Amino acid sequence: MLDRTHRAEEAIRASSVVVGYKHYLNHIADLTEGKELLSSGMRQEVDRCRAALDRAQQGATVAFVSSGDAGVYGMAGLAIEMAAAHGMDVPIEIVPGVSAANSAAARFGAPLMLDYACVSLSDLLMPWENIRRRIEALAGADMVVALYNPKSTKRTQQIEEVAGIFRQHRPGTTPVGIATAVGAEDEHFIMSDLDCFLGKEITMKSIVIVGNSTSKILNGWFVTPRGYKL
Repeated sequence: MLDRTHRAEEAIRASSVVVGYKHYLNHIADLTEGKELLSSGMRQEVDRCRAALDRAQQGATVAFVSSGDAGVYGMAGLAIEMAAAHGMDVPIEIVPGVSAANSAAARFGAPLMLDYACVSLSDLLMPWENIRRRIEALAGADMVVALYNPKSTKRTQQIEEVAGIFRQHRPGTTPVGIATAVGAEDEHFIMSDLDCFLGKEITMKSIVIVGNSTSKILNGWFVTPRGYKL
């Protein structure tokens, strides 16, 4: 991955056990030689977390790997919750990373210069009604919004509903950036607008940044002005 932090790399190097989704472990193979690796597939987060905590309780130094930042739709919260729920007295250190919203924003320009919010459109753990209510509030507040997990092969209606909500509050020319596989070798970026972005490729690997009423394109850069007098 392109945006690994020095502190995260050092934490992995210092560990004896590395736990994570198998796809993520492939991206850090240069750091894990000779270490015990514990991996599993999608939707097995609880099992991975339990394995990480069990090995830590046994005395191992464990790196529990997430993509982006462990505290942003990652494993940090689950590890803390599970340790508390099961009375596991193990030391936990949260190592900050670079979330997809920040990586994508840097590629597009400066769309997050002013107030913004991150919302996941996945309804696996959160009822869609709650997600929609948050989107409606953010759209009405004229917030820039970074949408995580915007679409999958089976879940396509939500992003269309979200686009409709935003169109009620800001013009169709509002810039929208679509970043897919951020930090990977096959990463790619598309600039569009609120009227047209649904016609572009959007997958579960994408993050969609929707500008606010002041966002604009300047010399090819997606910018949300902070309000400085020029």
